[in-house]
Amino acid sequence: MAAKSEWPELMGKPAEQARQQIGADFPEITVHVVPEDSMVTMDFNEQRVRLFVKDGKVVREPRRG
Repeated sequence: MAAKSEWPELMGKPAEQARQQIGADFPEITVHVVPEDSMVTMDFNEQRVRLFVKDGKVVREPRRG
C-alpha cells in the first residue's frame, strides 16, 4: 500500500489541527505552516508537507513535497 500523499479532508480546518493529524499519522513528516501567498522553494521533499493558511485555516490541499 502506498503512503498517503494528499489530505483533501483537511481543507478549511484549523492549521494546528491539520498539523497534528498529519504528524499523528506520519511522525516522520515535517509539517510547515506558511501564509497562503508565501514564496517557497520548488524542490520536492517526500518528508515535508506545507500547510498554506489564511486566517488560521488551511486554504490549499496539503500534500507531500
